[in-house]
Order: sequence, then structure tokens, then C-alpha cells
Amino acid sequence: MNSTLLRTSALRSAVRATAPSAASRATIAGTTFVRGKATLPDLSYDYGALEPAISGKIMELHHSKHHQTYVNSFNTFSEQMAEAKHKEDIQAQIALQPMINFHGGGHVNHTLFWENLAPTKQGGGEPPKGQLAKAINDSYGSLDGFKEKFNTALAGIQGSGWAWLVQDTQTGSVLIKTYANQDPVVGRFRPILGIDAWEHAYYLQYENRKAEYFKAIWDVINWQAAEKRFK
Repeated sequence: MNSTLLRTSALRSAVRATAPSAASRATIAGTTFVRGKATLPDLSYDYGALEPAISGKIMELHHSKHHQTYVNSFNTFSEQMAEAKHKEDIQAQIALQPMINFHGGGHVNHTLFWENLAPTKQGGGEPPKGQLAKAINDSYGSLDGFKEKFNTALAGIQGSGWAWLVQDTQTGSVLIKTYANQDPVVGRFRPILGIDAWEHAYYLQYENRKAEYFKAIWDVINWQAAEKRFK
């Protein structure tokens, strides 16, 4: 897991104490763990700042409710895991691991997702540059060609899941991969850009027209954040 996702930040706690509520705005620098517990990352934009691509109501529910649930559940199951390890209860540890993976994955995936988004006035939708743009062109011919294949991958997800632009850490090339439920990008691949295909990410606004969501979200994709992950 990326080390920045495990960084303890006393500064964040101080900032949060004086900053506006999460429903208004704050800053995001990645997932943090305070006293060993995961915390909900703040956003660097207002909930309504991504409209019309993503409604403010969806952003509020998605961030403050869905993501918060992953954080709370991950912390709960992690505490139970610590107790099971202390008791050397191997069966309990095995039983708890899938829940830790699911909610921890949801926490990590959503943290990256918020960073992948930006209002148009803050660069959202501006095309990638430099080496990432070259890698996309080499693999998919053009940015439009990449978006078309990415949206096809999103549409092909059965049930809930994510589509990611990832970088192969062995070859350096980029490719599109889909992951079920909240499985995070780990191992050989590095997450560069991810889009949430769970219904809670779009249904309140787009209902059954998820293809419209897949098309509209490119208007607020933060390629600058993606470029920083590309190595």
C-alpha cells in the first residue's frame, strides 16, 4: 500500500479542529491514521463544485456516509483482529480478514478517487501531459481512444466494482483493469486513475443511465493527480 496512505498527521487533526465542516470543504492529502485508526479524508473542493458532472448531493452522501462507513467498519474489524491476535485465535483472524480487506479497500479506493476529481475551474478535465500522456497514446492511440476503452470496461463491470488505469511496475506500461467490489490495486500494479462504478456513485443523479455518468465524469477528472502517481 502507498506509504502516504499510512501517514499519521498531527497537523491534519489541528487543521480539522479549525476548518469548516466536511460538508463545506477542507483539504485532502491522502488517507491518514490517527492513533492507529483510519480517518475520513477531507476534500479540497466543495461538495457541489463538481456539478453538473456529479451532483453535490451525491458527493455529500458518497463522502460523508459511504466512505465514512468504510472507515468506521475498518477500524472496528481491525480492533477485533488485534484482539484475536492477542488471544492467538487463528480462526477468528481468518474470519475477520475478508471484512478488513473489503472495508480497508473501500477506504483506500475512495481516498484515491477523491484525489482523482477536481472542479473544472481547478483543472478538472484538462488532458494529461508529459510522460503519462505519452504512455496513454502509446497504449491506446489517443486520449479519446483510451476514454472509449475505459468506459467500455466500466460498462462491463457486473454488479459493483472499479475500473482503473494502472501502471505495470515491472514494464512501466499502462493498462486498464477492473476490480470487483472494493478490491484495491495492489501487487504488481500501481493505481494511476480510478472511477467508481458502484451505484451509490451515480444512481441518485443518473438513475439507470450509468453510461451518462461514465461520460460526464471525464469533465472533472484530475489528470494532474494522476500524473503525480505515474513513475
